[in-house]
Amino acid sequence: MKRTPVLALLLLAAPVLAASAPARTDDQDARLKAFLDTAYDTRVALSPERMTLLGLKREYGRLDDYTPTSAERELRFLLGQRAQLERQFDVATLGPQARLSYQLFKGDVDRFEQTTRWRGHRFVFSALDMPTSNLPLFLINNHRIDTTADAEAYVSRLREVERVMAEISADLTTRAASGAIEPQFIFEAAISSARQVIAGAPFVDGPDTPLWADFKTKLSKLDVQGAARNRLLADAEAALRGPFRRGYEHIIATLESVAKRASSNDGVWRLPNGAAYYASRVAISTTTALSPDEIHNIGLQEMARIQEEMRALMRKLEFQGSLQEFFAHIKTAPQFHYPNSEAGRAEYLVDASAVVDEVMSKAPAKFRRLPKAQLEVRAVEKWREASAPIAFYNVGAPDGSRPGIVYINLADLSQTLKPQLASIACHEGAPGHHFQFSLASELEDLPKFRRRGNYFAYGEGWGMYAESFCDELGIYQDPYSKLGQLAGDALRAARLVADTGVNAKRWTREQARNYLRENTLLSDLDASREVDRYLSVPGQATSYKIGHLKILELRRRAEAALGTRFDIRDFHDVVLANGALPLDVLEQQVVAYISRVKNP
Repeated sequence: MKRTPVLALLLLAAPVLAASAPARTDDQDARLKAFLDTAYDTRVALSPERMTLLGLKREYGRLDDYTPTSAERELRFLLGQRAQLERQFDVATLGPQARLSYQLFKGDVDRFEQTTRWRGHRFVFSALDMPTSNLPLFLINNHRIDTTADAEAYVSRLREVERVMAEISADLTTRAASGAIEPQFIFEAAISSARQVIAGAPFVDGPDTPLWADFKTKLSKLDVQGAARNRLLADAEAALRGPFRRGYEHIIATLESVAKRASSNDGVWRLPNGAAYYASRVAISTTTALSPDEIHNIGLQEMARIQEEMRALMRKLEFQGSLQEFFAHIKTAPQFHYPNSEAGRAEYLVDASAVVDEVMSKAPAKFRRLPKAQLEVRAVEKWREASAPIAFYNVGAPDGSRPGIVYINLADLSQTLKPQLASIACHEGAPGHHFQFSLASELEDLPKFRRRGNYFAYGEGWGMYAESFCDELGIYQDPYSKLGQLAGDALRAARLVADTGVNAKRWTREQARNYLRENTLLSDLDASREVDRYLSVPGQATSYKIGHLKILELRRRAEAALGTRFDIRDFHDVVLANGALPLDVLEQQVVAYISRVKNP
């Protein structure tokens, strides 16, 4: 695929700074930040979609390059940046934060290089990632139409879908030929998802598809009337019924063809060199050197510990029966469910917002910094309920102009338990991802890649730490809400066991489902969805508990070392003050904090 001259020039013009004699630390720090920010901006410019996600209207009518060449181009760029970094900067001349930025940038390049090395093993379609759903969601959620040119760019992107689907189809076919074929269960969902995108107007008679409705709604808010408006509508309809539909028909045909070769629902151990690939995914997800066997055993130990706490709660509640019978009682008793109605959905949002408000009122006593952005709880929009997870967070604006948002999927409240509401609000909202992402985005002195980056183990580890810390804040005011927090803890421990089970220990899909049914509060449907996630996105689910355990370990270490000098506000500041960090780097920061307090 041809790249535009602008991107080609950007790639060739990677920032090159003239070598100079060692300067004062402040000067070197400023030079490094400028270098890293230019590198970040240049990398972002390689992706039209990434620019849109950041609010930039450059290459606004284009979609990304989905060929293997794109990843290789990005890797070459990053390797060149790393080489320049090493040539142009002497770590000894940098201040502490600049040294950390230097270390993190090099580590990120190393991880990207490792990920690219295994690119051919990664599944194009997964339980968490359907390209055929992602593109409509991207346009609906992120492509703003403020001018006629923006509307024309939207139409251009609709036309681009034919190219993108051809590229994804070719990539899917190539991977399948090498043996990297998705699990069987993925294909039915992927084909159904793709067909749904072209299931309504303007493709066939019936209600508007979400994409067509989105374009018309955005256009209606634009000050354009008469022939100009009719032209834009006609162009969009022609793009959808022409190249857009051809693109989807192409990918559906490819999925149907590759599906005939899919013969297994086993883990990635079945792939060529699958054990090494899985070990790589675990290492990247957890930012540790833990082996799959070690992670599996940690999960078993954690599950035993958590279940002892659950049994203690059972005794407190005077429940007679086994732990599994207790789970069945919680899952089926009406008092633990919201009505599966609009009134029930409204009640859920009110209760979740109340938890957020309570946390925010108590947070100043436990945190030195609070996010500038406000925090809201909203229901997932109807059009994306089917593809959205149970809950997730959207970061607010650094200047406070846009709130952080906790989205809750309320499609089926029969699957949603009241006892779990508080811990979900703490994880996704306050003091979880809202504090993590919003505070990082406000760190203007740090390079952009640190303010906008994330590591699964750090981010999800902090989210889980927030769940447990809400107990200290007094958020879980009855045994059942505490049970909800423990149930979340048990699920993350189960992920260590089941993810490694299916991908390293050759467990069957049903074996993993049974483990989740017996040891968590998940419904049968959610247990199946969880296992499908592990099979199609191997290793990622192990990040939660590993990150959580590391943060708890570091807190206990600080408490033991500092005694009466330990201040929880300082500990939280150390964890959050540098943006997202790999776990070993986070440990370095906590060790340095302990040393500073002990030796002022």
